[in-house]
Amino acid sequence: MARKDRAPTPPKRPSGPRTRSAPRDNDARRRGIVYAAAVTGAIALVAVTTLLASGGGGVTADPTAALRKAGCTYKVVRAAKAGQHVNNINAKPAWNTFPPSSGPHYPIPAVWDFYTDPVPLIQAVHNLEHGGIVIVWGNKVPKAEIAKLERFYNGSPNAMLAFPLPKLGNKIALVAWTQKPGELHGQGRVAECTRFDQSAFKAFRDAFRGKGPERFPVDLLRPGT
Repeated sequence: MARKDRAPTPPKRPSGPRTRSAPRDNDARRRGIVYAAAVTGAIALVAVTTLLASGGGGVTADPTAALRKAGCTYKVVRAAKAGQHVNNINAKPAWNTFPPSSGPHYPIPAVWDFYTDPVPLIQAVHNLEHGGIVIVWGNKVPKAEIAKLERFYNGSPNAMLAFPLPKLGNKIALVAWTQKPGELHGQGRVAECTRFDQSAFKAFRDAFRGKGPERFPVDLLRPGT
């Protein structure tokens, strides 16, 4: 079944792209007004629950050992300043990692989902800024490995964005942008693997999901939103 077109987000599996009518930043501001009118006690309860679920706002565990055991490389770099919007979807900023893990990005993030066609990297960085995990794979990754990635994605899809990135060749990359509250700059994190490993991928996801500089509650970042 075809869905509404969502320029400039690229095609996704199993149907066509959809459109988000305004940048999520504006959506967040409107959502904040609605929340402010709600019962204060309920808001406080939700906030405390979210904080506890996310490990208090910091990185909950270090996935380095699991990644090393799986034969993956893992790079951590100083992240660029958050909030840098670029209105040209075709722009290619000078990011400090590949795939990009922080920095300038398009004002409208991609719809959260598992894609079979590439997503513009400049959009995916915005998803990272909101606390998402990006999984990308090259054009030489076997279909069997991609199927494993999709099963992993479906097991816990909130705040997850996955799509092919041909230039990675035979590599699969896990990407996150983390920043603790009060920090001026966070960290860009990129792990590269030649195969899927359940323990390593779960360790990366669980450590860094929901830890972006402009984070949203993970439960709100559902596929299709």
